[in-house]
Amino acid sequence: MTYPPEPSGRRLRTIMEEKFPDHSVITGVSCGLWVFDYPCNIIIDREFQYIVPENDFKQWVIHPNNSEWNFDNANKWIEYINKTNKILRMHCPIGPQVSDWAIDDNRTADELEKNMCDFLIAICKSFNNSKNVIYMDVVNETVHKGVWFGPKPGSGIDGWENPWPRMGLDSDINHTPLYIKKAFQITNQYAPNIKQLYNHHEGPENTESWNLIKDTIQYLKNDGYRVDAIGWQAHVDNGWAIPSHLQALKDIIDWTQENNMEFHVTEASSFINNDVNEHELNLQAETYSKIFDIILEKNNTGKVGWNLWHLTDACTYMGEYLPALFDKNSKAKPAYYAIQKSLEEYNK
Repeated sequence: MTYPPEPSGRRLRTIMEEKFPDHSVITGVSCGLWVFDYPCNIIIDREFQYIVPENDFKQWVIHPNNSEWNFDNANKWIEYINKTNKILRMHCPIGPQVSDWAIDDNRTADELEKNMCDFLIAICKSFNNSKNVIYMDVVNETVHKGVWFGPKPGSGIDGWENPWPRMGLDSDINHTPLYIKKAFQITNQYAPNIKQLYNHHEGPENTESWNLIKDTIQYLKNDGYRVDAIGWQAHVDNGWAIPSHLQALKDIIDWTQENNMEFHVTEASSFINNDVNEHELNLQAETYSKIFDIILEKNNTGKVGWNLWHLTDACTYMGEYLPALFDKNSKAKPAYYAIQKSLEEYNK
């Protein structure tokens, strides 16, 4: 067997374990079940501390309809993390991309609530005592452009149906969808051992959306619910890391930590939308590293995490934009060495 080419210098995981033995910073990657195949498993085991299954804990896999349950894929991940001693974050949020039944669905608010509760209670009970399941995404993509996320055109797992707001709205000033509170009520009750994230997808520069997220978290906390972390799905284009965007990111992290929560980059991407050349690869490296440097900096005031959405450009979603730290031949790109450099040069 020819192993994937090993980058020069030290492995990311080795540096992380030396610099942050207390896991005050964690680094990981999102993957499908193909992670168990060569060469993906080699790269993940040597480079990353934690892992996020892309879809295998989502409702459309585990509870695709009211009568069917399937934990087979999820249990494969539990076996894997126990064998390799990795941290796992369950990406099982209530939000868009639910099961196929949501398309043109006419069930009542009560029926929607039962479906949501059944799923969340089952997944919490199943994994609350799994020692390496440390985090879970409770809700995701609740807001878009400063307003509550509603249904968008689409079908199947690539669709964006979001039926949950039909469960009703609260009487607070923002008329918060009741499903958000209900989701945290269930996860607080049935998963007390798992840290719970409020995940969001828009960039920090989208201040109207993030202000609504902040209001929502305060609304939940004021009602006695536990929110342990905020997650940002950092899907950005090459060159995103300009000073104003980076300052907006710092401001959100500061607010998060001031309110006693962790901050996690949950799906880091830097997409190349132009012809691939040395300039674009170096710009990608700069984009990744500037965001990552802020994560490292904020470790001084609270626990933080950084998770990639891509492993290699051959094994990833939207691979045509070459977003990964490793190319199609599993060779480290400039972005990898930029992250490596940031870690080696970091001193707390």
